[in-house]
Amino acid sequence: MVRYSIRLSESVRGFADVVQTMDSCADRRPPFPDSESERVTATTSPVITDVSAPPERRTATIVMACLGVFVAYLPITSVAVTLPAIGTAFGATTAQLSWVQDAFVLPMAAFILTAGVFGDVHGRRKVYLVGLCLTALGALVALSAQSISMVWIGQALAGTGAAALLPTTLALISHAVPDVRERGKFIGIWASALMLSLTVGPLVAGPVAESAGWRWIYLLPIPVALIAFAVAVATLPESRAPRARRLDWPGQISAAVSVTALVFGVIEAGVYGFGDTRVVLALLIAVVAAVVFVITEKRSASPMLDLDLFRSRAFTATTLVAMITFLALIGFIFVLSMYFGLVQQLGTIEAGWRLALMNGASMLVGALAGRMMHRVHARFLIGGGLLMVAVAQFALLTIDAETSFAAISWRLVVLGLGMGLVMAPMTATAVSAVPYHLSGMAAAGNNAFRQVGGALGPAVLGALLTAGAMNSLPQKLIDAGVDEPVRDRVVGAVDTDGLAAASGLNLGADTPAVMGAVGDAFLDGMQLCLTFSGVLTAGAAILALVMLRPGRAVEEQPVG
Repeated sequence: MVRYSIRLSESVRGFADVVQTMDSCADRRPPFPDSESERVTATTSPVITDVSAPPERRTATIVMACLGVFVAYLPITSVAVTLPAIGTAFGATTAQLSWVQDAFVLPMAAFILTAGVFGDVHGRRKVYLVGLCLTALGALVALSAQSISMVWIGQALAGTGAAALLPTTLALISHAVPDVRERGKFIGIWASALMLSLTVGPLVAGPVAESAGWRWIYLLPIPVALIAFAVAVATLPESRAPRARRLDWPGQISAAVSVTALVFGVIEAGVYGFGDTRVVLALLIAVVAAVVFVITEKRSASPMLDLDLFRSRAFTATTLVAMITFLALIGFIFVLSMYFGLVQQLGTIEAGWRLALMNGASMLVGALAGRMMHRVHARFLIGGGLLMVAVAQFALLTIDAETSFAAISWRLVVLGLGMGLVMAPMTATAVSAVPYHLSGMAAAGNNAFRQVGGALGPAVLGALLTAGAMNSLPQKLIDAGVDEPVRDRVVGAVDTDGLAAASGLNLGADTPAVMGAVGDAFLDGMQLCLTFSGVLTAGAAILALVMLRPGRAVEEQPVG
C-alpha cells in the first residue's frame, strides 16, 4: 500500500513544485502591522526554536491540505445544479430538496469543532484520512440511492467528512508554516483550492447530469478522495497540539445539539411558520443547549472552544463576518440556482457555467489576496471585497426572465472577485490572531460559525423567497388572465410544495400564462432576498472595517 502510495504521490509533484517555488520566491516583507494579532501571538505563544517542517515536508503538507479542501467542497455546487433532476427522479417536494443541501451543511456545522479537537488530540493526519474516507463513502451512498432519504444519508456522511477536513487542513498549514508573515500566502493557496472545487463542481455536474443522469455527479469525489488518501499515507506528516488536551464531551454534545436544533428550527419555520410547535421546541432546545455549551466551556479545563479566543478583536470580528457573509452568500446561491431553473428555464450545463463564472473569478483572486496581505491590511481586503459583493447583489435587483448571459455575467464576476478578496484574509486573520498551538481550535471555530451561517442561508432566504412570491402570486395570476379555479389550484399547490410545484400541474392551455405568473412572482420574492443579502453583506463589510482597525488598545487577556 505504501509503495503504491509513493507512486501515486508522483502525480502531484508538479503542483508541489509550484508551491515550493512560491515558498522560495515569496516577498518576505512584514505585513501591514496589526498590533492586536501580533501582540497576542507574541506574548502568549510558547518559545519556539524551529517548529516548521523541512521544505519538502511543508510542501507535501500544503499540497495535501489543498487537495483535502478540494474534496470537501465538491458536493456543494455539484448538487445545486442538479436539484431539479433529483426532485423529478424521486417526486420530491421543495422542502425535501432543501434538505438535500442542508443534510450536507448541517453535520459540517455541527461537528467541525469536534473534528478540530480530535485532530489536536489524536493527530491531524488521522482525522484528515478519516474525513477523506467519509467523503468517499457519502458519495458512494448517494450515487446508489434509491430514495430521497438515502440521498440525505449520503450527503450527511459527506458533510461529516467535510467537517473533519476543513479545520484539519488549516491546522496542518498553520503547523507547517508557524510564521504569521508567511502563512497568509499559503492560506491564499488553500482558499484558491476551495474556490477551484466550487468552480469545477458545476462544470462537471452539468454535462454528467444531462448525459448520464444526476446520480453520477457523485462519482468524481470517490477517486479523488481515494487518491488523496493514498498520497497522504505516504507523504503527510503527523502533527498534534503541543499542549496536552482532553476531549470535551459535554461541550461537543451541547454544541452539536444547539447547531442542529437551530438549523432544523429555521428550516422548518420556512415551511410551517415560527408559531409551529416543532419549530418553537427546536429553537428552545437550541437556546438551552447554547447556554449549556457556554457554561461548560467556561468551567472546562480543556474546552473544545476556548471562549478566551473571543477576547481577540481580530478573531471575533472575522468569525462574525464569516457567519454573516456565508448566510448571505450561500442563501443567495440557493436562490440564484432556482432563478436559473425556474425563471430562465436553463439546463444544468448552462446553469453550471453561470455558477462557475462566479466561482472562477473568486478562485483567480484568492491566491493573490493571500500575497496582498503583505502590503494591504486585512480590514481593507475583507471590507472592500464585501462591499463589491454587496454592490453586485444590489445590481442583480434589475434582472428578469429575459436578462442575457452577458448582462448577468458582469454582476457575477464582480461578486466572485469580491469573495476572492475576502476568503483568504478572513481565514488567515482568524488563525493568526491566536497562538499557533491554538490554530486548530481557531480554524475549527471560525469554520463552524461560517458553516452555521451557510446552513441558515438557504433556510432564511428560502423563507423570504416563498413569502415574497406567495404574497404577489395571486395578483400575478389575475394579471395573466388565469381563471379563478385554476388560480386556486396553483396557489394551493405552491403553498404546499413550493414554487416548483406549478411546473408539475397539468393545466392545459393555461400552462404558459401560469408559468409566466409564477416566474414574475418568483422575481418579486428574489428581489426581497437580494435586498436582504445586500444589506447583510454591507453590514459585514462595515463590521470588518470598524473592528479590524489597527492601533487600538489591546483590551483582551492572553489566550492559551
